[in-house]
Amino acid sequence: MLGLTQSSDTPMATANQKIRATVVVERVQTGVRLEKRLLKVLKGLAESLDLSLGDLLEGMALHALENKPPFSAATLKKIADLKRVYGLDLTAGDSHRLREKP
Repeated sequence: MLGLTQSSDTPMATANQKIRATVVVERVQTGVRLEKRLLKVLKGLAESLDLSLGDLLEGMALHALENKPPFSAATLKKIADLKRVYGLDLTAGDSHRLREKP
């Protein structure tokens, strides 16, 4: 889970997980457009977890692709606080109904 670590760089494993050695990957630059308040919340969360925005997004995506929750209870509280600060009232139900201002 993101936000739940043994040390600053070693993720905790549950009883059913194996801790793997570092995995070497090739990353590419991408120009992703996101809703403004959502981006502020994600940047704030990444900062609070001492992660880059890219690392946060990768972790969220990898968890989602395995249908696993990415965040600890403490991190979910931080997310709720950030959503309040930045006025983010969007929910998962809004995800396919978003349209940009003309």
